[in-house]
Amino acid sequence: MPPGSALTLKVTLLEVEPPVWRRIAVPGDKTLPELNRVLQTVMGWTEDHVHLFDDGERQYGPLDSELTDVEDESGVTVEKLLHRPEAHLLWEYDALGDSWEHLLELERIGPPAAGEEVPRCLDGARACPPEDIGGAPGYEDFVEAIADPTHGEHEEMLARVKGRFDLEAFDVDAVNAALSGLRRA
Repeated sequence: MPPGSALTLKVTLLEVEPPVWRRIAVPGDKTLPELNRVLQTVMGWTEDHVHLFDDGERQYGPLDSELTDVEDESGVTVEKLLHRPEAHLLWEYDALGDSWEHLLELERIGPPAAGEEVPRCLDGARACPPEDIGGAPGYEDFVEAIADPTHGEHEEMLARVKGRFDLEAFDVDAVNAALSGLRRA
């Protein structure tokens, strides 16, 4: 891979309907911990829980976590695991709890567009589920409860999100503003 290459990845949160996804461009030489920070930012997670990456053969994660049987992620770069067309990687957030699995699919390798700083969010759809909602099954219950004012858990679920949650909300400009700090790091 040529130095300075950017990888365009489609990130899809699995087992959630309608789909929550992002398209991002990241430097190929980012390490997995750095990619984790980018993913946390673009998906809207708060980095309160442990994560892991799975390439189908090995699992990588932080060695200072409660995870067992993972290899140290700190020296592994994105381009090492995603270096050929249609390559993919699984990123699991809250691996010891809600277990939010995301499919990372490599769409393109090449230089960033002229004047484009990376990492950058290129596109996406829908709001990320709230933290600690019970994974995909809990999110389905949450969506049902907030949509129905007569639902027995309507008020409780709304309180968890401070009274509002827009399932369709996604603002690429706000995500890129949040990523700007990671570009300087």
